[in-house]
Amino acid sequence: MNAPASGLSLEQAPPISVPFRFFLSAPLFLLLAALLVLVSGPQALASRWTPALLALTHLITLGFLSMTMIGALMQQLPVVAGAPMRRQQVVAWMVHIPLLAGTLMLVSGLFYSQTALLRLAIFPLGFAFSTFLVAAAGSLSASQVHHATTRAMRFAGTALALAAGLGITLAGTLGGYFNLPLNELIGLHVGWGLLGWVGLLVMGVAYQVVPMFQLTPAYPARLTRWLGGSVFLLLCGWSLAPQLPLPLATWGTSLTAAGLAIGFALFAGTTLYLHKKRRRKLVDVTLRFWRTGMLSLLAAIALWTTAHLTSAIADDPRYPIALGILFMFGFAISVVIGMLYKIVPFLVWLHLQSRLPRDKPAPNMKQIIPDHGSRRHWWMHMATLLLLLGSMAWPQLVYPAGLSLGLASCMLWLNLLAATRLYRQLAR
Repeated sequence: MNAPASGLSLEQAPPISVPFRFFLSAPLFLLLAALLVLVSGPQALASRWTPALLALTHLITLGFLSMTMIGALMQQLPVVAGAPMRRQQVVAWMVHIPLLAGTLMLVSGLFYSQTALLRLAIFPLGFAFSTFLVAAAGSLSASQVHHATTRAMRFAGTALALAAGLGITLAGTLGGYFNLPLNELIGLHVGWGLLGWVGLLVMGVAYQVVPMFQLTPAYPARLTRWLGGSVFLLLCGWSLAPQLPLPLATWGTSLTAAGLAIGFALFAGTTLYLHKKRRRKLVDVTLRFWRTGMLSLLAAIALWTTAHLTSAIADDPRYPIALGILFMFGFAISVVIGMLYKIVPFLVWLHLQSRLPRDKPAPNMKQIIPDHGSRRHWWMHMATLLLLLGSMAWPQLVYPAGLSLGLASCMLWLNLLAATRLYRQLAR
């Protein structure tokens, strides 16, 4: 395999241990989510406000998505932006351990309704996110590279700062430190966390990894130039619109929300179109995860649009849960797993290139994580998604959904662990 991307500073990649500690930790939080679903049963998805669902949501968003995305950014910032973080290994420890501990504290506090744990969680989570954001800001400010991916990273980093700040404020409010309006804070926290941090970062990374690893044409220049900034500005408008006098507040919120839906639909539709134009027609597992993610995103947008046209759906307590399943599990988790199954083998191959003698070539990416292992994972992942959606109509399906989620998370962890072990064996 040849180095696949021009314009990337591959020689500035951090030690492989920096991203891998995050990648190997993330699936364990999905396993905890599966155990929580099995323990709680139908009650876990009975309402968006149950302690079980609040804990489950943060196991996914903090434990899996943010853990993986921070690890990926610590790898990509030096390579894509051409400006490595200072003291990368120290920063990795200072972010990873507090993020892990703080997530466990927050989830336990939400699940058991323990305000003391919520108060304690503020400090490690605040430290982890502050450390990462300062290090990432320093890297991006020193970068001389300016393209769609680095712009999206800047927007996503700002969104993460807002989402983390709002989340810490929420934890402090629930823990009794503050007396602030919960509903408004929750709406802003969800919007900036899912649409800003997750959505914008997926967009920016997709501009690089989809053409690079899936052999598609590049995203249209006009789309990459304007989409990330437009989504960020629409999020700002959506956040500020409720402060306007009526009826401007209602119109402003509706218009900016519709604009966000159009922006994400445009991204998903373009990605699926590029998949049809790819040079290599063989469909691999990574492509399946990405297509699952894009179709789930379009389904989430369709459900949101229908709910705004039909009050019966909007008033149904199952609607926000189904929307969360489609966006967080169907879209975000699918795409992140798709990234992992390309990024992890590529990093193993890349680092072995400099460690092995010339007469001993590094294994190719298909040998590092074989297709049969990731293919079985995709089938189990799809079963989990369908069972979670089916549980909206038949609540007892949460039990097989929890079981399949547990099996899928174990498959992912074992696949990543096998790649790590292969690297260690060959690197000796």
